[in-house]
Amino acid sequence: MTVSLHTPGRINKLQLKNRLILAPMQQHKGTPDGHATDYHVEHYGRRAADVGLVVIESTAVSPEGRLYQDDIGIYSDSHIKPLSEVVKAVHAKDARVFIQLSHGGRKSHLLPGERVLAPSSIAFNDEYGLPFEASNEELEQLVGRYREAALRSQEAGFDGIELHAAHGYLLHQFLSPITNLRTDSYGGSVNRRLQFVLQVAIAVREAVGPDYPVQIRVSASDYSPDGLIPLHVANIVKRLEPLLDAVHVSSGGITPARPQDVHPGYQIPYAAILKSETTLPVIAVGGIHQRTLAERVVTEQLADFVAIGRPMLEDPDFAGRLLGKQLYSIQNGA
Repeated sequence: MTVSLHTPGRINKLQLKNRLILAPMQQHKGTPDGHATDYHVEHYGRRAADVGLVVIESTAVSPEGRLYQDDIGIYSDSHIKPLSEVVKAVHAKDARVFIQLSHGGRKSHLLPGERVLAPSSIAFNDEYGLPFEASNEELEQLVGRYREAALRSQEAGFDGIELHAAHGYLLHQFLSPITNLRTDSYGGSVNRRLQFVLQVAIAVREAVGPDYPVQIRVSASDYSPDGLIPLHVANIVKRLEPLLDAVHVSSGGITPARPQDVHPGYQIPYAAILKSETTLPVIAVGGIHQRTLAERVVTEQLADFVAIGRPMLEDPDFAGRLLGKQLYSIQNGA
């Protein structure tokens, strides 16, 4: 069977109308107490028509886990209703919608006096404060926060969950040897560095049940000789595989280091490695802005889905253009 961008896809038992996904991107439009607003309803609804799946922005599982004070959260029951309106807006466009559950860890910009938690007391850079090394008791509480957030996600009507373990946020911080210098059961070997993420994944899976889609977003490279490389990450994902339904493959973020060559589709090789090393459906992302390139990803089975980010911010109809739709433009009348 030849697969194209138009081919329906599946994550767990959830059917998606095509192979395009709106990638999660922070909007910084939440209320001071972490609620979604009418902006989010309009923003995601406007971009849902031509994708099979929308993954909404990083949504904090606890107040101190927000990246900035204007980010949204799902750490209170009061967050459920506003988020349910986002779900309705996406469903109205015949698309499915996942929530990305996250904790910023050492990348959280908190108010003075608030406790920034991380695996180890290492600052990201001079812009960020020095985090506290989370105690085992605090980690147990955070696992509970993820569990509660997963239950609220279901109540809000989301079709699935993405665990954010990429871009240098808390789960990624535990996985990377650059940021995890612990000497207890949560640090040291790769298996120990995996423990917190494993506990979170188990808690979320137990909360939502076997038929509810749960995927993970990972950074396949830390862009550092001391950090994670794609094969390390593939082995980590294989350990988590029984608990997951898909893997979303990005890169970087654990340090300020950036790839030297950011060309179209520069992260596709990372997705292809995960595709060859695991049995999970794989989502490729990063600079996939041309229709021919996006089609090649799925037809050559480099990945199962293509996620689009920044172009969709500038042009809400960008996914339709990738699918070859002739869209009306006010500027040129065609």
